[in-house]
Amino acid sequence: MKLLRISDLSCADVRAIWELVANPEMQMTGTVAWSFEGNGIRTRTTFIQAFRDLGLTFTELPNLLKTGERTCDLTGYLDPFYEMYVIRESNHARLAEFAASTRRPLINAMSSEAHPCEVLTDAYYVETKLRPLEGARVCLWGPPTNVLRSWHELAGVLGFTVIHVCDAQFHEPTANVLFVASFPTEIDIVITDSWPTGVEDVAWSLSEEHLAHMGYPRLMPTPPFSIGRELAFDPLSYSGFVGYQQKELLLPVQKAIMSYVSDSRSVRLLAEVR
Repeated sequence: MKLLRISDLSCADVRAIWELVANPEMQMTGTVAWSFEGNGIRTRTTFIQAFRDLGLTFTELPNLLKTGERTCDLTGYLDPFYEMYVIRESNHARLAEFAASTRRPLINAMSSEAHPCEVLTDAYYVETKLRPLEGARVCLWGPPTNVLRSWHELAGVLGFTVIHVCDAQFHEPTANVLFVASFPTEIDIVITDSWPTGVEDVAWSLSEEHLAHMGYPRLMPTPPFSIGRELAFDPLSYSGFVGYQQKELLLPVQKAIMSYVSDSRSVRLLAEVR
């Protein structure tokens, strides 16, 4: 199974992954091919810990997809050595091409177009700590990014609606997404992400006044967050900030994702959970 973006999953897939989060007995065998572009401090930390917890070894392949080799040649030579690939690669098209070539499970640890593991983690927090997503009032704030587009995809897969607040120039007709250029009211949680390069309109920085207008919802800024850009204030001063500990969920959710995409093993583990 390949997880390039959340739209690769069905509703049943998402629910099955979340069921696995509560299973502390998940174990796997084999070696993971691990290629990680950039810093990604939290994602790198939790994935490496997840490999260890699951009993997997891993081989780091720096800049795996930065070579000039055809992806079919790369996978032809590498597939025999690995149980799966976990890759963070900015060039989403190159990553998708690699995924189409390999016979192994592949997980996108972030690309220019999607951040599925991050959003499956954050959505799991909303689902289990706040209220079921079908009834949650979720607000995305700021211009579309890989994170916010993954939220769009999750809304489509699970069949709930998100409100996306941003300047009209960034509105993109998307099913299950209500784009607005005004401040909604009665929101349960607001999610921000780092602005794309070139966006500097501080008029759209999320402020404490905006949050008050929305009924003081929970605030989940996707790290690394920038005060003075997507946020106009320090979230540590806001009582509704979900806190650093929310990202501890990356570890169990990433373990569940790896177990689930690992084909027959995911089926066995899911049966054990039930």
